[in-house]
Amino acid sequence: MNIEKAILELLAARGTATACPSEVARKLGGATWRELMQPVRDVAAKLQDRGRIDVYQRGRPVELRTARGPIRLRAREVKAIDYRAHPEKYVIGRGEQGVLTVEPYKSELLPLWKFRTPAIARTSSRQLYAAFVAYGLAGDFVGMDMARKFIQMGWTRARRYANHKSGRKYAKSANDQVAPREPDETKAEAAAIFRVVYERALKNRTYAKLRAMFTARQATSPAADRRRAHSRSLSAA
Repeated sequence: MNIEKAILELLAARGTATACPSEVARKLGGATWRELMQPVRDVAAKLQDRGRIDVYQRGRPVELRTARGPIRLRAREVKAIDYRAHPEKYVIGRGEQGVLTVEPYKSELLPLWKFRTPAIARTSSRQLYAAFVAYGLAGDFVGMDMARKFIQMGWTRARRYANHKSGRKYAKSANDQVAPREPDETKAEAAAIFRVVYERALKNRTYAKLRAMFTARQATSPAADRRRAHSRSLSAA
């Protein structure tokens, strides 16, 4: 049983999306997967020490050796990839996964992303949607999807601040309790502005067409075959 190999192969297949250590433990350990959770975390900590992977908790980078609770893993090499030159390496992922990783799109879109006030949110969401459309006109699905993720993040981050003025959903405590709600109507309005634009982006016909084409290509690519083969090999281990 090679835990390090299993982690690296899973993360290579996952691309810009993250993975939970339990995914490795379940596939290697079967019914007794829980017994492997600590060994998997220990190996992942060594991989982080060697600069092979990054570790996140609630979307923020953390040191695995001192982190408590659920974590996510991602291969560090994804940060060095030019996804405009190599769109085949892009993985859509769930929600906003990879939004602060995929270059050069992150550097192009992050300066446009702001939500401090409703007026700022309105300008930011308009600029991000304009970039979204421009990427679509260029036939650039990765750019479109990244712009979609930044718009979505405008909604979700503003919504978090609308509920918690500190921007932290969880209090800084040993048991990580949910922080008390402190409603902020200004941020709630900013979130609502982004949400409208996000829903508009999802209905965009060019986005839907390019996403379907991208997904179809990935499903038949050699990389997809390797991911399926890897999954089968882990399941049989």
